[in-house]
Amino acid sequence: MVKKILPGQIIGIIGGNEIGKAMGIAAKNMGFQVGLLDPDLNAVASGICDFQIQGEYDDEASLEEMATRCHVLTYAIETIPPKSLRHLQGVVDLPQSLDLLEITQDRLLEKTYLEANNVVIAPYATIINITDIQDAIEGIGYPCVLKRVEKNNEEKGRLMLYSPADLKKAVPMLRFGPCVLEAWIPKEKQLTVHVFGNDKKEYEAFPPVEVMLKNDRLHEAIIPGRISLEVENEAKKIALNLAENISLVGGLTIEFFVGKLGFLYVNELHPILSAESFIYTDTCSFSAATEHIRGLCNWSLGKNQLLSSGVMVSILGKEQFATEDLLDDFPLGNFYYYGKLGMFEEEKIGHITIVTKDIYQTLEDIYQTKIW
Repeated sequence: MVKKILPGQIIGIIGGNEIGKAMGIAAKNMGFQVGLLDPDLNAVASGICDFQIQGEYDDEASLEEMATRCHVLTYAIETIPPKSLRHLQGVVDLPQSLDLLEITQDRLLEKTYLEANNVVIAPYATIINITDIQDAIEGIGYPCVLKRVEKNNEEKGRLMLYSPADLKKAVPMLRFGPCVLEAWIPKEKQLTVHVFGNDKKEYEAFPPVEVMLKNDRLHEAIIPGRISLEVENEAKKIALNLAENISLVGGLTIEFFVGKLGFLYVNELHPILSAESFIYTDTCSFSAATEHIRGLCNWSLGKNQLLSSGVMVSILGKEQFATEDLLDDFPLGNFYYYGKLGMFEEEKIGHITIVTKDIYQTLEDIYQTKIW
């Protein structure tokens, strides 16, 4: 069993993005020292850490230095090669499952794992060449989505196919390796469930968050999700079963599609906290980052309670100045700017969380700002 990590000891975080920053703040609030590994000395998490090692996420020398200076390691990015962390076992506590990290980087491994745990997923087929797509279409049908097996590049790693005329567009993707072809699930809603575990085999699922996307990225998050109690309970049950079966330590993000009649499909797993997890900070008794740190350090997990409904909306670089003009117009809103330097117009630089008693009115208020 992993020993309990106590205040005053050092938690090492690999990845200085906003997720790493949130974990660092939670750790500091709980009395820990925090070390950071990131190639960018201006990473958004840099300012809240006690020390930083400048190095790439897969650089063995940097990782080994991190391991010798910390009591426990965690990560805020999901693309770290598992082999880069495996050789640190025995040097530092690595309580999170490296098998889970490996599974969630490979779509075929992920689907195999989900099927082995009797989780419903969209029909799919393994694709090596164009002929495989033509053979699979008979059972999957149009529209469908072609995805690279490796998840490393989401922007260039998927392609919608609406008819046979789109098949030629798939040729460039197949040159980079195997793909999976998935049936397109008409969804009424998209949900995210965050589940947490510790080495004492305790597991806790947070309330599902309803996710709304724009241009395939997080636009708004809503809690509680506008779903039935039956759908909520089933989503949390699936999350807890997966956590138990993988002996989860720390946090796991599970994406769900809600189809007609409330039927649930698991879309993807992520071994890190998602951007929408930030909504818990202002609406629940525990933030996702705090629960992750508790699990990582083998503390008892917090029994989370929903204290208020809320809406979170993402802020892109091009929206920064307009959202700053809202500071006086959303007195119930909490404004978070991550401190990103040299941001691009389409890059997410922050979010606003508005606690509310009327979700629909708040969504209308956000729309009426004419910013989103």
